[in-house]
Amino acid sequence: MFHTPRAGRGHRWAGAGALTLALALAGCSHDAGTSAGSYGFPQAAQDDKATITVWVDADRSGAVDAFKKANPDVKLDVVTYDGSANGSNSFRTKMQLFDRAGSGWPDVVFSSQNNDAAWASQSSNGKQAFAAVLNQGLVPKTTLDSFTAGALNPCTVEGKVYCLRNDLAQTVLWYNKALLAQFGYTLPTTWEEYQALGVKVAQEHPGYIVGAAGDAFTPEIYFWASKCQANGITGPKAVTVNTGSTECKRVAGMLDTLIKNGTTPTVSVFTPEFVQKYTGKVLLMPGPAWYAGAIFNNPQSLNVPKGQLGVAAPLPWKGEEAATGNVGGGTWFVSSHSKNLKAAEKFAEFVTTADDYQVNLAPGYPAYAPAADKWIKKQESSGYYATDLQPLITAGKQIWTGWGSGIFSQEAIWAKTVTPAIAGGKSLVDLLPEWQTAIKNQAQVDGYTVT
Repeated sequence: MFHTPRAGRGHRWAGAGALTLALALAGCSHDAGTSAGSYGFPQAAQDDKATITVWVDADRSGAVDAFKKANPDVKLDVVTYDGSANGSNSFRTKMQLFDRAGSGWPDVVFSSQNNDAAWASQSSNGKQAFAAVLNQGLVPKTTLDSFTAGALNPCTVEGKVYCLRNDLAQTVLWYNKALLAQFGYTLPTTWEEYQALGVKVAQEHPGYIVGAAGDAFTPEIYFWASKCQANGITGPKAVTVNTGSTECKRVAGMLDTLIKNGTTPTVSVFTPEFVQKYTGKVLLMPGPAWYAGAIFNNPQSLNVPKGQLGVAAPLPWKGEEAATGNVGGGTWFVSSHSKNLKAAEKFAEFVTTADDYQVNLAPGYPAYAPAADKWIKKQESSGYYATDLQPLITAGKQIWTGWGSGIFSQEAIWAKTVTPAIAGGKSLVDLLPEWQTAIKNQAQVDGYTVT
């Protein structure tokens, strides 16, 4: 059903409702070369019959198949890679190699990350920026205007759009309605109530869980939703980092409690260990929209039976308005080096907007609003869910804008600095200064001024 394993796998909905997402992006958009083509960047000699090379992760194979079926005349060379999952940075690293070689760039690339436009829009060492500008005639304005409001913000640098968003990945509260009723529990309405329920579950139903904290995108689920200023991108090369704030400490303290009592394990939701230990044991699970198809309604994962899975809007902290994080939502880039921009654009537009994929096959909530409307109706009509899916629309309007999309990967930093430490029994509260230092160091390596 839905999933852009963004990363955490890669992470990977907001319906017709506007997605108020204002993420600051790093980088500038200068194209190398002396003359721009008709789309605002230097173009290679074009051949409308040329084969296009498309890079996708394994989860996007359905998109490729749908395109091939609908466009048998377009020749494709499909390459499967990791999609830069968990901040591996493989997309950027490989493009830098092609820059040095002066050839080899794919025509279209899927990435599970939201921060790639920050580097892909920039020329480097005299080399042309990888990403093609999309909003100067290459992609129709009517298409761009039909994406959910705010969905293309992570793709936009200084007014130019460099990618198309595959899906939205706002976090919500997933829960097992049947288990809640069986145990006589009330669905929590604040994070404080959520923590209290976690304590109660540990005492009364040991082995059952209310969350998970073993993936690289853990901070995007919990810390982003608490308005923790760990990733405050304030300008093209400026970031504010303050993990010592109340907003950071409160969520770290909550997770410390729930990790210690066993209700929020530090095991990745994508591991066989997680599936073996927690199938039928998930009472609650804060997580992105794509958890539904990637984790719950997936025979290879938790495989929650029909009629049990419910979804609630993001939780607020007591006395505050609810906020939520955004865990991925894949992006599609067209290469400025492509020798068949017509076919490359056709592919990127199809996989992000066509019902054949986004409504009929896509596991995640489409970023393209007309597809999102149909997608949510289709999901609700399946009879799988124990509730309606309207909280996804609500959550799409509550993504906190204080967490930006800089060049550096928060997931990679967390995976290296925090994940091993909490798995080894260290306190998250105690790790906050170390996390801040790691963010600062990486940001400075990437040329950021850190406040």
